[in-house]
Amino acid sequence: MFRAAVRLSFSGVRSLTRTQPGCQALLASRCYSHGKQETEEEFDARWVTYFNKSDIDAWELRKGMNTLIGYDLVPEPKIVEAALRACRRLNDLASAIRILEAVKDKAGPHKDIYPYLLQELKPTLEELGIPTPEELGIDKV
Repeated sequence: MFRAAVRLSFSGVRSLTRTQPGCQALLASRCYSHGKQETEEEFDARWVTYFNKSDIDAWELRKGMNTLIGYDLVPEPKIVEAALRACRRLNDLASAIRILEAVKDKAGPHKDIYPYLLQELKPTLEELGIPTPEELGIDKV
């Protein structure tokens, strides 16, 4: 009986001294807050540069807008202007109107954001010949 108790205690000590897989230690040591924080100006410049690429295609335009709309913010007028100019380069009126609809939806309950964006974008919209959803009457559908 004593022999069985000693054998079980040694096997228990052996299991305690075994090394654990290394991946558990890596998971516990992740730190995400040490990265460089992007300023608002750098963020805006990055997206304006993205939409101002001369070789942007329709897929990249949609991918960029989908990513941008996914953020917890309403894009600045200069970013939306660059996206609308990209739509014009691609001759894609439907995407331009969809961008305006997405920005309006993103503004949500803040009723003063969308009119401000339209006010800032009015010269660009007139220059590019892009009607607003309100001018087309599709905002009431």
